[in-house]
Amino acid sequence: MNTKKPTITEEDALQFHANGRPGKIEIIASKPLTTQRDLSLAYSPGVAYPCLHIAKDPNTAYDYTAKGNLVAVISNGTAVLGLGDLGALASKPVMEGKAVLFKRFADIDSIDLEVDTKDVTEFVNSVRYLGPSFGGINLEDIKAPECFIIEQQLREMMDIPVFHDDQHGTAIIAAAGLLNAIHLTGRDIKDVKLVVNGAGAASIACVELVKAMGLPHENAILCDTKGVIYQGRTEGMNQWKSAHAVRTKARSLEEAMSGADVFFGLSAKGAVTPAMVKAMATKPIIFAMANPDPEITPEEVHAVRSDAIVATGRSDYANQVNNVLGFPYIFRGALDVRASTINDAMKIAAAHAIAELAREDVPDEVDAAYSGRRLRFGPEYIIPVPFDPRLITHVPPAVAKAAMDSGVARKPIIDMDAYVASLASRLDPAANSLQLIFERVRHNPKRVVFAEGEEEKVIRAAIAYRSAGYGTPVLVGRADRIAEVIKAQSLHDAEGLQVVSAATTPHRQQYHDMLYERLQRKGILSRDVQRMVNQDRNVFAASMVAAGHADAMVTGVTRSFNVCLDDTLRVIDPRPGQTLMGLTILVAGGRTVLLADTNVHELPSAEQLADFAVQTAAIARQLGHEPRVALLSFSNFGNPPREKAVRIREAVLVLDQRRVDFEYEGEMQANVALNYGLMKELYPFTRLSGPANILIMPALHSANIAAKLMQELGGTSFGPVLVGLSKPVQIVQTGATVNELVTAAAFASLATSPLSTMHR
Repeated sequence: MNTKKPTITEEDALQFHANGRPGKIEIIASKPLTTQRDLSLAYSPGVAYPCLHIAKDPNTAYDYTAKGNLVAVISNGTAVLGLGDLGALASKPVMEGKAVLFKRFADIDSIDLEVDTKDVTEFVNSVRYLGPSFGGINLEDIKAPECFIIEQQLREMMDIPVFHDDQHGTAIIAAAGLLNAIHLTGRDIKDVKLVVNGAGAASIACVELVKAMGLPHENAILCDTKGVIYQGRTEGMNQWKSAHAVRTKARSLEEAMSGADVFFGLSAKGAVTPAMVKAMATKPIIFAMANPDPEITPEEVHAVRSDAIVATGRSDYANQVNNVLGFPYIFRGALDVRASTINDAMKIAAAHAIAELAREDVPDEVDAAYSGRRLRFGPEYIIPVPFDPRLITHVPPAVAKAAMDSGVARKPIIDMDAYVASLASRLDPAANSLQLIFERVRHNPKRVVFAEGEEEKVIRAAIAYRSAGYGTPVLVGRADRIAEVIKAQSLHDAEGLQVVSAATTPHRQQYHDMLYERLQRKGILSRDVQRMVNQDRNVFAASMVAAGHADAMVTGVTRSFNVCLDDTLRVIDPRPGQTLMGLTILVAGGRTVLLADTNVHELPSAEQLADFAVQTAAIARQLGHEPRVALLSFSNFGNPPREKAVRIREAVLVLDQRRVDFEYEGEMQANVALNYGLMKELYPFTRLSGPANILIMPALHSANIAAKLMQELGGTSFGPVLVGLSKPVQIVQTGATVNELVTAAAFASLATSPLSTMHR
């Protein structure tokens, strides 16, 4: 298992936030705004009608506006991550990030609002009047004890959910993990002795939630920097700490830990010693959740207690306590029943739903992504991983039901099965699948050779690839030239990058002999091969991969796709039984569409078009989609009749003969393929059950033009992904960005991944 923690450099982060449109969010209209009629409906005079309806019945705001799916992420920046009081403006990148997570994981629209005041009354008065605009309020990065007062007052004043995630998000995930740890160790929550170190917002929320779930008051000992919070203590106390004071002789964390069953840490690195862990009860449960470094590491715990169950806040250890498992889905359930608040019943329901999910069989794609460890319910897996696609269908229904049962739901769900089905369709499965792929790369690190190693962006991509924990990058180029670029650009974290060239490798003769044997009967002389190996970096890099000295290769920044492909094919053959093709993956408008072939075959035959369909359908399934293939043309089922459409119709017949196990249709125009309503209206006989998610393009020019148009006009794209080579090689587009290079390198690393059919 690769346990290297991914690192992000300052340069990487600043470039990410500044590149293109600054920041991470934008507003996109959900209705067409093209014609004058569109504008008249969207604004004056058409907008008057929903206004009048809402004035008569405020509940119709949920029908005619985005209120019901809109959350405000609000902060004053007094406790930004672990950075302290940075102020409202400096908190904005974090709040934008939170808004992105709401959208990414639960399809909730979100707007960040930074309130520039530290005064509790001013802050509350700034937020309390926002109720008409939003379906919920997510408070974030507000320091204790002010956060307690702010949340309490806003919950009393507002009739929409107000949720301070720093408190309750951590508490819910920790409680879920605790439920499973208690189950595994044969304990009853009523008998558990809990010690919590740290008395901030998250710590107190953890104690309150666990008590609400059945832990007796006297069984929880809360500690701060001054020691145990006991009855009678006066130093450093406030009303929130006092509420959890207990009668105990323990005065220090060390004394409190003696005989404890469970430890929750939300404090600081090194707060817990091995001796403290050794003094705990049999089968101790230790949640060391301080970030970025836990109170004690799992290695230190297991060195003294082999029977311990350990969780941390870090992704490079098992059992990560990650708030993203909670807040998107909790708000999803609350919004969907128009809850007036998020109460303890809803929090407890979320904790139980998360805990129960960890006990279920893990889907193959999730298990494969984290293949460095076996994801089966047990001490190393008591909390689901953040990119488990089942979270959206497990947590919101539990929260919604709890809201209904506790009387805070204003729009009860009648058909819960239909609701669960609707949740499953809210998110594009490809988003989770792609992330799981990258997780798999990180747990199966590869040695990737970057053919154009002297280019600045390639060097930066190699650094980023290594920092992400994906594997070992190798730069092809002159060591002195690469060193000059690193020095001139002040590239940090470049130390130790591996550099190879024909002049320095001990394998030059091996590469020559291997390549000469392949090309000698194709008019290529020995000296020609020598020149290729010595001077052509694509040939050299491909030779490294062919010889097993590297696992995969990335190129294309300085040369065209065709030149790079020709160079590569001198060394590496297509995979037997597969047709070489370029696949572009487009993610836009909440759906993923795969385009093939966008880069290799100028005018593919009917057989090749059918091959594209079969190969792309397999990849679509690996991305979580049930394939619906449309073979595109300028005509629909022979109208208008044109000779150039014959190949497309013949490709459909080829698929008929092959008896493939996926839906396909054609020939058809792109608008018909993507607009299922139009398709059913005009062609009710269609064999597709929904809009196409795979577009088989009729020729290279149309495929390449369509892919690049989409890349420039909106959405996210990956590719072209080279499919069908016998060895992993990816060719980026000329001028590719650092992020695109890193993504290509990750795809190239997938020789044993869910997308392995791209290479094997």
